[in-house]
Amino acid sequence: MGGMTHKPVPKRVLIISDAWGGQINGVVRTYQNIITALEARGVEVRVIGPEDFRRVALPFYQEIELAIFPARPLRRMIATYAPDAIHIAVEGPLGWAAWRHCRAQGIPFTTAYHTDFAHYVGLRVPRFLRALAESAVMAILRKFHNASTCVFVATARVEGQLRNAGFTAAMVRLLRGVDYELFYPATDPAPRQIPRLLYVGRVSKEKNIEAFLDLPIAAEKIVVGDGPLLSHLRKSHPDVRFTGSLTGHALAEAYRNADLFVFPSQSDTFGIVLIEALASGLPIAAFDEPGPAEIIGEDHSLGAISKDDLLDAVTRALGAAGTPQERHDKTKARYSWPEVADVFHKNLVVDP
Repeated sequence: MGGMTHKPVPKRVLIISDAWGGQINGVVRTYQNIITALEARGVEVRVIGPEDFRRVALPFYQEIELAIFPARPLRRMIATYAPDAIHIAVEGPLGWAAWRHCRAQGIPFTTAYHTDFAHYVGLRVPRFLRALAESAVMAILRKFHNASTCVFVATARVEGQLRNAGFTAAMVRLLRGVDYELFYPATDPAPRQIPRLLYVGRVSKEKNIEAFLDLPIAAEKIVVGDGPLLSHLRKSHPDVRFTGSLTGHALAEAYRNADLFVFPSQSDTFGIVLIEALASGLPIAAFDEPGPAEIIGEDHSLGAISKDDLLDAVTRALGAAGTPQERHDKTKARYSWPEVADVFHKNLVVDP
């Protein structure tokens, strides 16, 4: 009588990511928290990022640097580290160099769909070229991810969009988590004459921030984050408070000192900031996109979403039922970094 066979669990994991180093974004924060949870259970993890190579800054986004000519040194790094499992996080120069190496050597690997690059590119070309550009980018992304043994996606809607676009690889839902010792509601919120509306994230074109800034509503508006549009928006919206990037306790206090979190993005695949806001007790107002739809759903105590009217979502979310503590508790029951790390770890593929 044969015994059960168990899938081998990797103990030596390599993550290759074009988003790392000094970058502050959802991709980096996701892997930082996954790594912390994996290392706590004795898994060794190494990240290879752009800082390990010669690099050049993106012309329209100086904060992001990409590796140049990484293929040969990357091969040496992989051989030296000798990982049990390889995960390719981003479809950038490093990601493609790792993809080509793994394909050439017959090494299995996993990938993740973090960013809607097709939408990003579409925003940066003339309107009459948008559909063609987005289709071309999706063809490239299909090739990249369909070679993976498993693609991690954040929401069911994103998975459906990718299936409709011809992605055939296996997909696994990978949610996100929150540090609940850092993000929690204010114990004694100060009364305000007008509501304080908060946005946290990159200050860049694809985040659609001006849809928030231009809302015709009597409110104090605060933007936390950095990016290529920051200088321009400070000049064009002098009534808005721009704090620049905040992390740790300063970020947590920014959430706690607000009344509503506004998420104008129509390109994010999830949005860690959404669940950090909920953990901090804030309701959310957002467009009906994959992240907000997944997180808020039909629970009106968590906020409001609208297909194309952000002001309507803001108005309804400001009147959301439920208490800040209830929003915190609902978030804590659903989003956990240790559980996210467990899903990630179990679905890595060991190189036989």
